Amino acid sequence: MLRLGLTGGIGSGKSEVSRLLTGYGAVLIDSDRIARDVVAPGTPGLAAVVAEFGPGVLTPDGALDRPGLGRIVFGDPERLRALNAIVHPLVRARSAELEAAAGPDAVVVHDVPLLVENGMTGLYDLVVIVDATPETQLDRLVRLRGMTEREARERMAAQATRAQRRAVADVVIDNDGPLELLEPQVREVWRTVTEHARREE
Repeated sequence: MLRLGLTGGIGSGKSEVSRLLTGYGAVLIDSDRIARDVVAPGTPGLAAVVAEFGPGVLTPDGALDRPGLGRIVFGDPERLRALNAIVHPLVRARSAELEAAAGPDAVVVHDVPLLVENGMTGLYDLVVIVDATPETQLDRLVRLRGMTEREARERMAAQATRAQRRAVADVVIDNDGPLELLEPQVREVWRTVTEHARREE
């Protein structure tokens, strides 16, 4: 098994890179998706979040109000740490289950938004950073995700800097441009990954 750690700042385009890698045969473990699953209605994770932040973080139908919770924790490092202390252990446990099920010959891509922030680079055989300028990130968050500029800047400020991410990268994918410039880079990453896997055999 080859374990690939994939990360990048919010709005950098990690999801598109993940999609392309799975098209080549990678097994994707998406930490964001798992983070949603572990706080779904009826889960112990959601109960723990409500105990910490109060019932005001729920929607009328009992689901987690993710934008509302985001407004509480982003911009408040102490509250963000409290949330991460609940969610991250649950995400790690579920990720380990999914990885074990992938099989010994799999190339497993762990899409982890806070890989650098949580000091997780040593957990992977290769670390791939999807990189975009802050201006591009801000534009995508406001134009495509409907955030206010203030919300977008708070989310970006809560993450590692561009320089911090690039400093730990084995591979950097430049995603400042259109999709047609992204695809050849991902193809090259897959070639690098499969060569690495062959050397490890």
